[in-house]
Amino acid sequence: MSDGQAGSQTDVRLDDDPGLRPEREAVVGAAGRPRRRQRGERLMVPEAEFRSYYGKAVINEPTWKAHDIAGYLFLGGLAGASSTLAAAGELTGRPHLARACKTGALCALGGSLYALIHDLGRPGRFLHMLRVFKVISPMSMGTWILSGYGPQAGVAAATAVTGWFPRLGRAATVGAGLTGTLVATYTAALISDTAVPAWHDGYREMPFLFAGSAAASAGGLGMLAAPVGEAGPARRAALAGAAAEFAATKLMEHRLGPVAEPLKHGLGGRLLRVGQALSLAGAVTGMTAGRRSRAAAAAGGAALLAGAISTRFGIFQAGMSSSRDPRYTVEPQRARLARAETEGAVT
Repeated sequence: MSDGQAGSQTDVRLDDDPGLRPEREAVVGAAGRPRRRQRGERLMVPEAEFRSYYGKAVINEPTWKAHDIAGYLFLGGLAGASSTLAAAGELTGRPHLARACKTGALCALGGSLYALIHDLGRPGRFLHMLRVFKVISPMSMGTWILSGYGPQAGVAAATAVTGWFPRLGRAATVGAGLTGTLVATYTAALISDTAVPAWHDGYREMPFLFAGSAAASAGGLGMLAAPVGEAGPARRAALAGAAAEFAATKLMEHRLGPVAEPLKHGLGGRLLRVGQALSLAGAVTGMTAGRRSRAAAAAGGAALLAGAISTRFGIFQAGMSSSRDPRYTVEPQRARLARAETEGAVT
């Protein structure tokens, strides 16, 4: 037997001959999964690293359209937060601010429902969801929240415009303001309940981000439509909302690690950066020049609304991008398994 033939046979030995090259040792796991190596074992080949079949996505990309779902996220947040701001204006004696936010909330709610129904395909599907009341389902709870909020927002706006039934209108305004907080934030739970990595893994910060963005947009509407003398609550809501949105985004990016890459890069990242810049600029403008100048207040309000739109579309695009790349699905799962193995070995 020639030297080459002898070498080809000894290269595949599985004993503990110290003459074997370490990179050739084979360690086999049960059921196709890597097992924990025993003390003294040496790997002759690197452990297999699953990426996905030819780099294809592991999960199905959502079939949602940006103009429907991202528009629904923005308009729903604007409607809910505007109703809350309208209640604040009503209770503090700011009639112009209250009326502007009530009518703005109703218009935003109408646009939000149109976008949702357009995505569902036909109106009957929205009504069909009312046949179920499931506390653990964000979609079911969101349907009931909208059903309770919509009539109150409609009555509040109608009485504000016509001047009829002021007591009924005041009660509806307060009720819509309380329910509006849920309308502004339940969509965060809705998208976090999906398998989309950037949304699912950001479940902790997403409600705060959505609440901040909604408050900033409602503050922008109030600054745009109400007189400067009545827009104090709107300016404060805008500043608090922009700060909360910025802080929640940074915390989420830091905590998610590699999964946060779509939130920083690509179309989603660009839209989020633009949204943050516009929101902060609008809030600062409102708190400075917007206190005295009607034109500055309107400019700040427009910037806040544009910033909220950019933020919601940025979140949507970042999520869609993360669903296309298998790294954002596989690598976090492998990291969790590795942590579980380490913790099991320690205990």
